[in-house]
Amino acid sequence: MLRVIVCCVNGMGTSQMIKMKVEKIFSKLGIENNVLHASIGEAKKIASNYDVVFCPLPYTKEFETAAVKGTKIIGVKNLLSEKELEEKIREHILNEPVH
Repeated sequence: MLRVIVCCVNGMGTSQMIKMKVEKIFSKLGIENNVLHASIGEAKKIASNYDVVFCPLPYTKEFETAAVKGTKIIGVKNLLSEKELEEKIREHILNEPVH
């Protein structure tokens, strides 16, 4: 089971929408998951307990401590783009080559 955090600055509506998109993509790809949505501040505190963090691209450095401990930090330009989220999942989680 893949443990995932999706976060945005405030951890409210946007992160909830991203959570639903990520869950849909994982389901499509057959990846068992448990996805939490949170603010960046909340996510920073617990990120090292998760396998993957999705965050806005400019905030990836906020998660360097978790990355050192093995958490994959995936920065996304357009958090609401299902296409980009799926590409990032395929690239960083399934290790598929990017075209």
